[in-house]
Amino acid sequence: MKRLTDNGVYVLQYHFVTVTKYRVDLLTDEIAERIGEIASDISEDIDVNIQNVNGGSDHVHILFTAKPTTDLTKFINSLKGVTSRKIRDKNPEVRQALDKALWQPGYFLATTGQVSIDVLHEYVEEQ
Repeated sequence: MKRLTDNGVYVLQYHFVTVTKYRVDLLTDEIAERIGEIASDISEDIDVNIQNVNGGSDHVHILFTAKPTTDLTKFINSLKGVTSRKIRDKNPEVRQALDKALWQPGYFLATTGQVSIDVLHEYVEEQ
């Protein structure tokens, strides 16, 4: 639980999913791990807490918590833009397959409601 003010508390958990452009199978375990590292770096600047990163060869799931004042659009745009640039710069095979962007323009974002973060971790791990 997080304290918002002296009079209130909040728990905001989110499930974010994005897919590679054209659903191309490019995400190796190493690339997924690097995406998690980049996400953690970005989250520190925006005051988001990354809980879990996982996915498949063409998509990534990220569970995170945030404050009510967090600009989620800024976080997601930074996350997608920075991971796309850094992954394509360090992985020639990705840059060759997708020269302009790693991710599709859209994404999925949902609040997780009262589901425990442990249940969500298990779900993401099984993806």
